[in-house]
Amino acid sequence: MATGYGDSAATRSGSNGLAIAGLVCGIVGIFLFNFILGPLALIFGGVGLRNARRGGAGGSGMAMSAIVLGVVDIVLFVLVLALASSHGSFRWHIG
Repeated sequence: MATGYGDSAATRSGSNGLAIAGLVCGIVGIFLFNFILGPLALIFGGVGLRNARRGGAGGSGMAMSAIVLGVVDIVLFVLVLALASSHGSFRWHIG
């Protein structure tokens, strides 16, 4: 007989670790290492979205955000690469 207090069956919080990892990769990828973290955000977001749709965990919004941020990271890398190559040299100078 279950009384409701101290039951051994724990409820799942609905967190999706791959969606969270993809979101973190996407956010950090905007500022650092976007050529590495962008594709990782896409991969983690895609797998996290698949897990969320199968009903294993929640976080489909985080997974979609990770996919969008992964695409933004890759586009940002291509733009920076095109800008750097259009000046005739591939030196990066700040200041």
